[in-house]
Amino acid sequence: MRDCPISALSPAHVKVLRDRRATKPAAANNRRKFLRTMFSWAVEHDLMRSNPAREVRKIRYESEGFHTWTVAEVSQYEERHPIGTKARLALALLLFLGVRRGDVVRIGRQHEKDGWLRFVPAKTRYRRHRISEKPILPVLANIIGRSPTGEMTYLVTAAGKPFTAAGFGGWFRDRCDEAGLPQCSAHGLRKAGATIAAENGATDRQLMALFDWESAAQANVYTATADRKRLAGEAARLLAGDQTENTEVSHLTVPPTVASTT
Repeated sequence: MRDCPISALSPAHVKVLRDRRATKPAAANNRRKFLRTMFSWAVEHDLMRSNPAREVRKIRYESEGFHTWTVAEVSQYEERHPIGTKARLALALLLFLGVRRGDVVRIGRQHEKDGWLRFVPAKTRYRRHRISEKPILPVLANIIGRSPTGEMTYLVTAAGKPFTAAGFGGWFRDRCDEAGLPQCSAHGLRKAGATIAAENGATDRQLMALFDWESAAQANVYTATADRKRLAGEAARLLAGDQTENTEVSHLTVPPTVASTT
């Protein structure tokens, strides 16, 4: 493939490159995405006449993605990493701000104003410069005030330098392992925050604002799940009917005469 002339590249070539990673669909789709970006640059600079990757589709597959933390797992992490540790500060920033790991390593006291954090999310700073505004909740302010922080960023490495996004991901992975949570990750904590907010009644628009999502479809994943859970609970109560007044015998209790004959 490396010796194939640019002028001869076709969608069939891209499909071959994609399918060589077919056993790992996410990696295969990433390869297609990177090729598409590279070929778009080539077309823009008159090195290619068209982008062959545009005609190659993604591999469709089902995946739940990163594990979503449970409340019990958050408590287990907090027990291992108490307030005053950098590990606990990282958890609080991710959970209460809903930020990506690319942002949690950049934010610091220079972004604070009147009890809010204001910054441009790293993921979208090249497309738009919309400011993300997030309240510093009292519980988070307490943890920040009692934790070691850097001068420009809340989180710093052992050398006192800001983390890179990848470096932080690996460091936080180790903190999760220390807490006996190998299934948990920084991104999974962001998903947990969205789930908790949705189950507590957050709307699509509110989730979009907090988690810096541009599409309501992303928020609807969480609100729709929360709505189904709420509706299931209401339906279950309807199945039981008005059983709250029956304090002597449950409608599901087996009568003694029946139990004795079985």
